[in-house]
Amino acid sequence: MTALNKVAIVTGAGTGIGKAVALALLKEGYCVVLAGRRFERLEKTASESGARPRALAVATDVSNPESVRSLFAKTKAAFGRLDLLFNNAGMGAPPVPIEDLAFEQWKAVVDVNLTGMFLCTQEAIRIMKNQDPRGGRIINNGSISAHAPRPNSAPYTATKHAVTGLTKSTSLDGRKYDIACGQIDIGNAVTEMSEKMARGVPQADGSVAIEPRMDVAHVAASVLYMAGLPLDANVQFLTVMATKMPFVGRG
Repeated sequence: MTALNKVAIVTGAGTGIGKAVALALLKEGYCVVLAGRRFERLEKTASESGARPRALAVATDVSNPESVRSLFAKTKAAFGRLDLLFNNAGMGAPPVPIEDLAFEQWKAVVDVNLTGMFLCTQEAIRIMKNQDPRGGRIINNGSISAHAPRPNSAPYTATKHAVTGLTKSTSLDGRKYDIACGQIDIGNAVTEMSEKMARGVPQADGSVAIEPRMDVAHVAASVLYMAGLPLDANVQFLTVMATKMPFVGRG
């Protein structure tokens, strides 16, 4: 099956990495369902793609089971199948000391970053295992924080470590259905969300430092590579980052 016949869902597709990946998939020939909270952002991305018949915007709250079920039902109704899920939607909490973090702030991050990814994974598997041809691929956005924390980042770091466990479990449990699952751990990419890196962010030693960033196109290209493999091959984990980003040796 070529990319021209494939269907993808990208969560968090209105901005940043999700937008870049959605546009790259559309350029490659995929039909892409763009999911996110802000419908107007999704519509703008769909319009920018120049591939409108293959781009469907669906307002979605990934932390809400009914909203997620609706997303996948609309995908199947529009395109008949699902070949790729890029589990990208995520959020962080205010960078405050762990003892000062409100329960509501903790729960909001867990609900989107972990529970949302689980809900989308469930619905993707339900479609992929029953379609013909059977199977598909799930790619989870793990982040560098799946390996090492930043100061005052307990909710984000905890959920991203948990994503690694979900990736491994999905990879194992999906085998019998010809479903491959891998994880991309992304460093600082040039998007609106990483502007603070260019101004300087706290480091583990208490200093504040500017961190190098990479073109978000490299992230999109990495996802396309993972997505383009046949289902009998899988990139289990891939880390893509600016060469001089302080990750190796962080802390």
